[in-house]
Amino acid sequence: MRARLLHLLRHGAPETPGLMLGHTDAAPTPAGIARCVDRIDGLAFDALVSSDLVRCARAAQAIAAHRNLAATIDSRWRELDLGAWDGLHPSQIDPAARAAFWSDPDANPPPDGERWSHLTDRVADAIAALPARDTLVVTHGGAIRAALHVLLGFDQPALWAFDLPYGVAMTLRLWPGPPRAAQIVGLRP
Repeated sequence: MRARLLHLLRHGAPETPGLMLGHTDAAPTPAGIARCVDRIDGLAFDALVSSDLVRCARAAQAIAAHRNLAATIDSRWRELDLGAWDGLHPSQIDPAARAAFWSDPDANPPPDGERWSHLTDRVADAIAALPARDTLVVTHGGAIRAALHVLLGFDQPALWAFDLPYGVAMTLRLWPGPPRAAQIVGLRP
């Protein structure tokens, strides 16, 4: 079986940027959707998958119309559930609790939120369910980082060592396994 490409596209900017958005279903801006459509120009893919949250699903709908493809919705590509912090501005969260979370999100999840390991398990299942062809996934920053952990073994410090701005597209080449093997082959900031 040949290697295939997996393009991971972070949704466009939400209407209210700067908030801790996990499962909050925040709408994207029209400019954010347009940025996503522009970002995928020149990318080859035969399948399109999206998180069910509207900030991803609307971009996926626009891409699907642009490429004459159907978009498959998969809630496993959702962002980390931020529990009691969801929808808050970071300044509204205790700085020590926030720092502990960013240092070790599995040991220090948000109150009533999801552990990092649960997100990586969800994303691993979503990756395993992808079609065996070149695919674009419209998803969230946390889910992209979880995919990098699952596919490339990046640890927490490495996952936070780079920015994933709204509308960024990252391309990975995946080889059939086991063992699972992948390589980052493109980045469109």
